[in-house]
Amino acid sequence: MTGLDLYSVARRLREAALAAVDPGLAVARAVHLERGRLEVAGRVYELAAFARVWLVGMGKASSAMSSALVELLGERLAGGLVVTNEPRTGLPLSAHVQVLEASHPLPDERSLAAGRAVAAFLERVNADDLVLVALSGGASALVALPAGELTLDELRVTTDVLLRSGATIEEVNAVRKHVDALKGGGFARRARGATLVTLSLSDVIGDEPSAIASGPSVADATTFADALDVVERHGLKDMLPPRVLERLEQGRAGAHPETPKPGAPLFERSHYAVIGSNRVAAEAATDAARALGFHALLLTTRLAGEAREVAQLIAARAREVSEQGRPVSRPGCLVLGGETTVHVRGGGLGGRNQELALAAALALDGVPHVLVSAFGTDGRDGPTDAAGAVASGESVRRGRALGLEAARHLANNDAYRFFAPLGDLIITGPTGTNVSDLVFVLVA
Repeated sequence: MTGLDLYSVARRLREAALAAVDPGLAVARAVHLERGRLEVAGRVYELAAFARVWLVGMGKASSAMSSALVELLGERLAGGLVVTNEPRTGLPLSAHVQVLEASHPLPDERSLAAGRAVAAFLERVNADDLVLVALSGGASALVALPAGELTLDELRVTTDVLLRSGATIEEVNAVRKHVDALKGGGFARRARGATLVTLSLSDVIGDEPSAIASGPSVADATTFADALDVVERHGLKDMLPPRVLERLEQGRAGAHPETPKPGAPLFERSHYAVIGSNRVAAEAATDAARALGFHALLLTTRLAGEAREVAQLIAARAREVSEQGRPVSRPGCLVLGGETTVHVRGGGLGGRNQELALAAALALDGVPHVLVSAFGTDGRDGPTDAAGAVASGESVRRGRALGLEAARHLANNDAYRFFAPLGDLIITGPTGTNVSDLVFVLVA
């Protein structure tokens, strides 16, 4: 055995996972420059063939990704624009690159300003140029450009309703793509025929480019009808702003142009490479667990579903390890990656990882020598300052000793206020990366 307590082990695994998906290192692995030849994920671009080289960064990890590209290309860059959510990235990456800070998970006035700035930036680009796009999760909220006559407030309410509905990120983005002019290929449509090379850090299950950051530079297979199906499936018609619903219905009837579809000529010069993902982080955590003396297994990187329901399955797996030594023997570690959802019914504070941890605590109440750690790799879980939370078989008892009833907090979607007094929130601050969520199940 390692001699480390399970809380320390969870921290060590978290550090290993985050180090493996450092955005700058991901760029360094994928992008190389030699004698004027830029190689990106195996594809070569002769820089002399382009009039200018531009950089656009969008997303939580875009600042670090863009910094690596600026360092590599230097004066070859004609200019750039980066939109992020980290205050520490407020200084320019170079004299030619502007950095804007915007809001996540809900767009605000800064997000609207960023959307307008990106649109204006693309007006400087032409067909002889190369545009490098450093893209990561979070860009959907950070960069907002309402379609048609829609307003920022209408986009903000729509986003909030969708995020609270329990819809998957693919469903959320299907709607976003049809109410925002830059999403669902809208960025590529405005790039004026330039060659686009998108480097993305994936925060979605399956690493589907059209789902990452709402697919600004790639074709969109979803339609207005698909967006309305999401609205109807989750019972959101009466919750959306009337003009948003009207736009979707008009679009379905053909009154608004669809997002650009696969096979559209504008994507002939648009290339895409996923350079970092949840699997990379999960594999690094699994290797770290083995190095610490655990029998470790990467169970899945497709974790999905309602957080509290997923927690039941995770708790069952933890019991199997503890009582039967399967699928790994003790000391055991199971690693799971992906992204759950939460259907918000109460008025509490929390996020999907905190909710998963609280539900797991209830399911594991009284089970000794077990720990569940759930966190978002970007350092933020829902509208809180926590990345997630850690739960054990003692969490419910410890909470009760402080006058906290775990079941009541779960019913009110109030995991944050349960774990905060216990000191079991995971607080990392912004990590600079974003590859969805990780869950560690540790059994001593």
